Amino acid sequence: MRGTPKTISLPRRLIVDLMHASMGVPFVSLSRSLDIGPLLEARAGAMAPAGWAAMFVKAFALVARDEPVLRTVYAKWPWPSLYELPKSVASVAIARVEGGEECVIPQRIAAPEAMTLTAVDAEIRHAKTAPIDEIPMFRKIMRATRLPVPLRRLSWAIGLNFGRQRGNWFGSFAVSSVAAYGGGELHPITPGPFIVSYGVVGPDQTIHVVIRWDHRVTDAAPIARVLTRLEQVLNTEIAAELRAAGSKSIRAVGT
Repeated sequence: MRGTPKTISLPRRLIVDLMHASMGVPFVSLSRSLDIGPLLEARAGAMAPAGWAAMFVKAFALVARDEPVLRTVYAKWPWPSLYELPKSVASVAIARVEGGEECVIPQRIAAPEAMTLTAVDAEIRHAKTAPIDEIPMFRKIMRATRLPVPLRRLSWAIGLNFGRQRGNWFGSFAVSSVAAYGGGELHPITPGPFIVSYGVVGPDQTIHVVIRWDHRVTDAAPIARVLTRLEQVLNTEIAAELRAAGSKSIRAVGT
């Protein structure tokens, strides 16, 4: 059958490289529905509530502040080792349309646990709407993606296999979701070590969350505890910050 050959675009080449880098990671996943009633109540009353991605980024980073394993990566060079980062670095999957093509580009957010929820949300929204050239992380990624294959593979190998560079390039955890497009249980892959995905909120005020992680870094029992702690943080620290940011004005009846 005769078809039409198409050139692989730069954003699609990035995904090709990302998948190539993710192939050797021994991922395991754990999913659970979290009860987020208090968070939903706080978000419903907020004047300008943060997006779900921002809330999960900051919540996971707050959990990781007290759980060093969530800031630990597996590094191969100069010899296989575990490398603990001093702070969390989030990699958020940003869905965009470039040149008429839908694509996903990761945005790096350093130390989200120390940022306000509003600031985390602003970083994500800016990455969704601003031109690529105005976003430092996107410019950095696209420069590397334009390199010939041997140089791309080398740059990715350096970024992946030295512990210090993992924080600079790929972060300590990633957040990805298709909830904005109707939900579904997404099991994305990444070079690691942790990736969080969430679905749509159910009528019972629960949200389904999946954590995939590099089994070389940790085991299932700590991740089960992390999900419990994540539920707590969403319903306490994140909900409290939403309330503190200002509530919707309530009009009196008849005015």
